[in-house]
Amino acid sequence: MGDLAGRFPAGFRFGTSTASYQIEGAVAEDGRGPSIWDTFTSEPGRIVDGSSGAVACDHYHRWPEDVELMRKLGAPGYRFSIAWPRIQPTGSGAINQAGLDFYDRLVDALLAAGIQPMATLYHWDLPQSIEDDGGWLNRATIDRFADYAAIVGERLADRVSDWIPVNEPNVVTLMGYGVAMHAPGKALMFDALPVGHHLLVAHGRAAIALRATGATSIGCANNHAPIWPGSDDPADVGAAKLFDTLWNGHYLEGMLLGRYSDDLMMLLEPHVRDGDFATMRQPLDFYGVNYYNPMRIGAAPEDAELPFEFREVLGYPITDFGWPVVPDALREWLITFRARFRAAVPPIMITESGCAYGIGPDEHGVVDDHLRIDYHALHLNAVAEAIERGVDVRGYYAWSLIDNFEWAEGYTQRFGLVHVDYETQRRTPKRSFSWYADLVADHSRRTAGA
Repeated sequence: MGDLAGRFPAGFRFGTSTASYQIEGAVAEDGRGPSIWDTFTSEPGRIVDGSSGAVACDHYHRWPEDVELMRKLGAPGYRFSIAWPRIQPTGSGAINQAGLDFYDRLVDALLAAGIQPMATLYHWDLPQSIEDDGGWLNRATIDRFADYAAIVGERLADRVSDWIPVNEPNVVTLMGYGVAMHAPGKALMFDALPVGHHLLVAHGRAAIALRATGATSIGCANNHAPIWPGSDDPADVGAAKLFDTLWNGHYLEGMLLGRYSDDLMMLLEPHVRDGDFATMRQPLDFYGVNYYNPMRIGAAPEDAELPFEFREVLGYPITDFGWPVVPDALREWLITFRARFRAAVPPIMITESGCAYGIGPDEHGVVDDHLRIDYHALHLNAVAEAIERGVDVRGYYAWSLIDNFEWAEGYTQRFGLVHVDYETQRRTPKRSFSWYADLVADHSRRTAGA
């Protein structure tokens, strides 16, 4: 571990992250309504292994065990998401008290274990009835989301310190509505752009609603990555710039500056109403960055549906997911982000970073996932370098606490610090769990009293 722990300031928050549909299971219990992921996973061919989150990690029933794992880990932060269909089964109207009670118990247990909760309101499990009415293509969903935010805030804002309204609006837009790889499975290409706008306005409306209930720290969790051109060819450079605008710039400028680039505005102008930009540009107490890898983009053939294509990032090790491991790209992105937006940048949290490696227990029950240890050590080193260069990064949340349902990949990819046997639900802390616990404890000792 070396002196890694000593490179982070006092108050730097180490944590872990999860998402409701990926871990909870119990999709038809205690009044929860169906979500778009329940529907999507039931459609043949959508999920690599044909699975669903119907049981997942059974966290809905096993949450005390998972909180105890967090207590043993010692990381002071935990980011989780609230399932909208548990709170409002149809996405509006009557409140399901059993759903609120579940998160109420979870938050109390986290606090009793000395863990600071960070709650995400929307981590992709939209109530199916809302999708039936048009989902995020329908502007009315913004109002319903604001109502949902107010309900949750009224119940939990007195104890949940940090809030994220929407997780990765760019992924929802592109993967869910653009190319059909995620729920709800629509392939609208550029016609999906209004989804991103509606999500940004919904983020702002939810932030307003949460603050009205007493929430004091509201941020975001946006997926960002350096976008590298496939070559020096002007066509590849232009395609990379376009994709960078769609993936990064759209959400950065929308949230931080309350505007869109001229090119995007031409496409979105029919969907933008008076007051939208002011709404989406709510003050942020932290800016959450979900980072995994850089992307290499080139110009697509003339007959392609989109003008850009993904190309392999060469020269780096890859995870079992096939993602390149490039820690320095995180450092690059953080420094560039600060240089570009300067005073508009609030304190930064790394709200997700992690890697998929399928290493399981050996004959002694030990999960020796040294590659995951290397990944987190290298990425934390990159964060430390950014801090030393003047970037105000306040925390790092490892994705994920436990192995879980990995969206379209089903159970074929494992990101957890804790191994889950999906047949028995047995939890086995991996070597990475012990390493992270030691890092957190070392940091705590070094900064005690600071």
